[in-house]
Amino acid sequence: MADLPVERLGGKTLLQYAHKPMMDQLARDGRCGCLVTVPEGFPPGSEVANTAILGYDLNKVYEGRGPLEAASIGYEMADDDFAIRCNIITLEDGKIITHNGGNLETEDARVLIDYLNELLGSDRVKFITGIQYRHLLIIKGGNKHITCAPPHDHPNEEWRPLLVKAEKDAPIEEGRMTAQETADLLNDLILKSQELLAKHPFNIERAKRGERQANSIWPWSGGYRPSMQTLMQQYPEIKTGAVISAVDLIQGIGRYAGLRIVKVPGATGLADTNYEGKAQAAIEALKHDDFVFVHVEASDEAGHDGDLELKLKTIEYLDQRLIAPIYKEVATWDHPVCIAVLPDHLTPVEQRIHVGQPVPFLIWHRGIQPDSVQQYDEVSCVSGSYGLLKLNEFMQVLMAQ
Repeated sequence: MADLPVERLGGKTLLQYAHKPMMDQLARDGRCGCLVTVPEGFPPGSEVANTAILGYDLNKVYEGRGPLEAASIGYEMADDDFAIRCNIITLEDGKIITHNGGNLETEDARVLIDYLNELLGSDRVKFITGIQYRHLLIIKGGNKHITCAPPHDHPNEEWRPLLVKAEKDAPIEEGRMTAQETADLLNDLILKSQELLAKHPFNIERAKRGERQANSIWPWSGGYRPSMQTLMQQYPEIKTGAVISAVDLIQGIGRYAGLRIVKVPGATGLADTNYEGKAQAAIEALKHDDFVFVHVEASDEAGHDGDLELKLKTIEYLDQRLIAPIYKEVATWDHPVCIAVLPDHLTPVEQRIHVGQPVPFLIWHRGIQPDSVQQYDEVSCVSGSYGLLKLNEFMQVLMAQ
């Protein structure tokens, strides 16, 4: 939900402009700061930022989105597997129009993924259905030393120059394809998927209605099975924990972190998600667990779509329909609860891509000594008493409360 100043809003960011009384109250009654969530040399993606927020050293554990989403889906990676995120996207006139295939529903996407797996799958290649437009591609013996372009970072750009490339001087790994062989295979799958998806009845009907077609796969952010300690191993204060998210990626991070996955009916990853259901699930989890990680994707998707009004609504929905009910409930409990609020990265609505700048955060609990910050936004939090934290320093501060 973090953003940059927007001229249409009088030079304010969306957090400055939005009506969010609950977050502002928590900022006034708590303490604030800013956090660097993207280590130098890493892409400003959700897989990087959320893993860093949870206190992990990306240089030791980062393997891309694919393996994390495999964990969420329940696919047990073999040692020679290469797992890579596989979007279904929309191409028009040689350009990437949208990274989400025209906001695919999971039920429709499953039909397309099964179709591709039947015609393109093999002993080496396997397509696995995820959620909405976010799916998984497993390459047996694939090599991770390739360069892929995240489709959400390249709206309205020509897609051919963005095809997969082998890294320069990529290492040869025993028992695996070369990086060039892996890149060639993935690019071949992209091209064949375009031929097949164009013929599918789902897209033929969409074309008749003048709707965006889900007409290409786009693989990116792949890796091998990661080696991660659980949060319980890293932080003795945490004995049990839960993760609440509609997104496979976040569920996968949670699974490797030792958190149980709580699935909420009606949680979509979009602006129409079940905010109240997530709030109630968090409240119930806090009755039993030491640590609860609640993730809402809606503002990110609205940012990628360049939809200013919708992104403002998602911030206000988050404030009133999720954070406020949680706060009002736990504030009455005898045992203390600490609440932290923060984005994982910026998705500026006028750029429609991820940006790796520091994000604002607040921490509140009963008895905390407030600082001078009066409202929660990117500008106000700069003067917060926590100052500028980096990466795992956030969890260290949180655990010290």
